[in-house]
Amino acid sequence: MRRDDGFTLVELLVVVSITGILASMAVMSLWRSRSVANESSAIGSMRSITNAQLLYSSSCAAGGYATNLATLGVPPPGSTTGYLAPDLASAAVVQKSGYRFQLAPSAGALAASNDCNGTATQTGYYARSEPVTFGMTGNRSFATISPTNVIWQDYTAVAPAEPLGAPAVPAQ
Repeated sequence: MRRDDGFTLVELLVVVSITGILASMAVMSLWRSRSVANESSAIGSMRSITNAQLLYSSSCAAGGYATNLATLGVPPPGSTTGYLAPDLASAAVVQKSGYRFQLAPSAGALAASNDCNGTATQTGYYARSEPVTFGMTGNRSFATISPTNVIWQDYTAVAPAEPLGAPAVPAQ
C-alpha cells in the first residue's frame, strides 16, 4: 500500500502555474481599468477647461478667451478664486491623471481686448489632452475648440487637429 505524505512536485508546479496565469489576468484588468479611469478624468478636465473659458469670456475677458491654462487660474479683481482649479491651472502644460493638457489660441484666432487683469486675450481657443504614455495611461486623445466647445476624441497618441472632424468623433 502506498502512503501519501504530501503534494508531488508536478502538483505544486501546476498550482504555481495556474496562480501565475490568474495573477497576470488580474494585472491586465487593473491596467485597463486605470486607463479607462484616466480617460474619464481627461474628459472631465476638458469640460472644466471649456466651462472656465466660457465663464472667463463672459465675465472678465469681454468676449475673448485665455491663451493658456495659467491665465484661467488667476482670480479676477475682488475674488479669491480663479476660473479653473489649481490642479489644471498651475502651468502652461499640465499633467494630471496620466494625461497632458494644453491650451492655445485656435488657428484662426485674432487678438482681442485685455481681460480684467490686463492680460491679452484671443478670439478663439484650442484645448487638447493627450495620454502621457499611449496605451498605458490612455488609449484616446481629446481636443475642443471655440465656439462649438464640443470635446472630440481620437484613438491615437495625438489630439485631433484643427479643424476638428473625421477621423475624430465627438466624445460621449
